[in-house]
Amino acid sequence: MIPRILVTGSNGQLGTCIKDLDDNKFDIKYVSSSDLDITNNQEVKNFFEHQKIDWCINCAAYTAVDKAESDCDSAFNVNVSGVKNLAEACKAYSVKLIHVSTDFVFDGEHNKPYKESDSTNPIGVYGETKLKGEQEVSRALKEYFILRTSWLYSEHCGNFMKTMLHLSKDRTQLGVVGDQIGTPTYAKDLAKTIFHIIANDISDYGIYHYSNNGVASWYDFAKAIFDISNLDIELNNISTVQFPTPAKRPHFSVLDKTKIETTLNLKAPYWRDSLITAIQNMKNE
Repeated sequence: MIPRILVTGSNGQLGTCIKDLDDNKFDIKYVSSSDLDITNNQEVKNFFEHQKIDWCINCAAYTAVDKAESDCDSAFNVNVSGVKNLAEACKAYSVKLIHVSTDFVFDGEHNKPYKESDSTNPIGVYGETKLKGEQEVSRALKEYFILRTSWLYSEHCGNFMKTMLHLSKDRTQLGVVGDQIGTPTYAKDLAKTIFHIIANDISDYGIYHYSNNGVASWYDFAKAIFDISNLDIELNNISTVQFPTPAKRPHFSVLDKTKIETTLNLKAPYWRDSLITAIQNMKNE
């Protein structure tokens, strides 16, 4: 039987990438916040009652990291209350949940890639609400996947790659932070991983880390974007102290992919290889 899938937050970056890769092998219903307000518990209950769903991919999230510091109620409503509503509906109607989380659940004080079993300690409102959302999922469900990812970008919506390319149109020089270390992740690679889980009906439930492979700073990421795009931009490697933001960022948030690569029998692409693909797609559009 063809799996029936609900994708929430379908107009966001990951949701749009899932649409791009949709080859009609699954019966997928895409909903945005205007179609389904996940923060409204009764609306979620009514939706699940009238829709036959096997899997729910939750791409809905409050992701404005800096704004969350002053708008914590909104972040909590979407990332905690909304996730709780979805998890409880999934439990009531026997739906498997794939929930997307973040490297921001860690404090960045590690000196080696974070494993799923490592202690969490978010240092900002965004990370705190995402962690609480994870806890709501694991509290309500047994059949779930929590996929923590990092530095997500694609051809769609607002992201670091698109911001750099936009700035390059009227700037010849940029300063980019070089002392925050992580891994850029192409959203289409994450979308492929989600489809892999569903297509193979994988039942090794739990928390998994997924990003592209390799390690980079934001400076490295920006340099690669300009190099691959053949853009002559003078880049200055600056420190976090020189670029203060309302929310603190983890200084080191590389994710260990051993668990997902061995359990799901897949290999995450190297970050620069995926970046080449994304930039080529941008040129072709």
